[in-house]
Amino acid sequence: MSAYLRLLYDRRLLFIFILGFASGFPWALIGNTFSAWLHESGLTRTAIGVLGSLAMIYALNFLWAPLLDRVKLPLLHRRLGQRRSWILLTQGGILLGTLAISTTNPAMGTLPTALAALLIVASSATQDVAVDAYRIELVPAMEPQKMAAASAMTTAGWWTGAGLPSATAFMLAGPLGWSGAYLFMGLILACLMLVVMRLPEPQTDREAQQAEAERNIREALARSASRPGLAARATAWLAVTAVEPFAEFFRRNGWQLALAILSFIVLFKIGEAFMGRMAAVFYLEVGFSREQIAWVSGYMGWATMLLFTLLGGLVNVSLGIFRGLLIGGITMALANLLFALLAVVGPDMQLFALAVVVDNFTTAFSTVTFVAFISYLTSRVYTASQYALMASLGNLSRTTLAAGSGALVDWLGGDWATFFVITTIMVTPGLILLLLIRTALTRRMGAAFSSGRPPPDTDKATTPPSR
Repeated sequence: MSAYLRLLYDRRLLFIFILGFASGFPWALIGNTFSAWLHESGLTRTAIGVLGSLAMIYALNFLWAPLLDRVKLPLLHRRLGQRRSWILLTQGGILLGTLAISTTNPAMGTLPTALAALLIVASSATQDVAVDAYRIELVPAMEPQKMAAASAMTTAGWWTGAGLPSATAFMLAGPLGWSGAYLFMGLILACLMLVVMRLPEPQTDREAQQAEAERNIREALARSASRPGLAARATAWLAVTAVEPFAEFFRRNGWQLALAILSFIVLFKIGEAFMGRMAAVFYLEVGFSREQIAWVSGYMGWATMLLFTLLGGLVNVSLGIFRGLLIGGITMALANLLFALLAVVGPDMQLFALAVVVDNFTTAFSTVTFVAFISYLTSRVYTASQYALMASLGNLSRTTLAAGSGALVDWLGGDWATFFVITTIMVTPGLILLLLIRTALTRRMGAAFSSGRPPPDTDKATTPPSR
């Protein structure tokens, strides 16, 4: 325990927490807050689920993630560097979308609200790519236990950014209305942008290795063409930017294991995703007030999530990633049964608090391990591209597949208890797949996967071979 606490005394983890907050903050805008606003505006559960599917952009951000590894933004890059310049640009988009959505009224028409939410989601999905790349590059691969602590801090920051502003918005929606609540969150974001400008830029040899790869491709093209010229240079740049990050991932892991890893990432949190999309609607329909939701799901939920996230980092360091994923997946699914019981009992505050605490514990436990898992699998040369690929697939259930959650509740005739039982069962395919690929992952990742100890050659485990 004392060794783990010493890991946290690193100012880099404070920077990671701040950017984790920035990454989670947009979910205070388009998560439970958004669902509750739409519900109170008279939209159906199905319509809320469909509008929530705007978040499917999070599952697509790997398509443009390579640009964040390679494209230098004019003016901003020279002042802030590659990672921070992209983070600040995307936060500007989130701020603009927040101000725009505060002027809309979903009860009078959903198109303006949807367009403003679209801007928030697109900017946020791009910000996630830059934030995750910043975190992985700030903590080198040769510090595996510090990587586990960094995963805990980014998760704690994410839930703080998603939870505290959302709870405050629920409280402010009464006296100020939802428009006033969104304006308040815009003020928070403006302050956050000032903080980002003061953070340090990670130092890596990423650009040198990318330049070497591009030079090798350009030389190969020169040998096969009489006049390569500009076309060859453009082809080499495009290959290193858009193709090589994903080709390297499959080469390093092999096609079968790579596909199995990506399939597991999609399936792992699908039950939690379905439950989370409808959580605010469920709380309101079962009979809780906005203030009760804010205090229990918001403030108390944030405090317990923060505590359990830090404990989750300790477990990840000591038990290893496999046990963390297996235990986290099982307990995360079983926690949904408490919400099924709440649906039967009704608006009981003690049961509500218990369900939120248990759900936050299991979610924090599994999320920290999940973030560490995909961080270990990410190359330091193509950080943004490869992490975005895996993270976007992890978001697929939360952002795209969960769009049918409201329709499922409607199809069940509003039977929330049965809905939560179904979300519990959804975890089974992912856990079965994890058991099937355990041996291959242990060979690939070493003791860090099976026992929590650092692998014998950590840098080699996460960095592609030199050319």
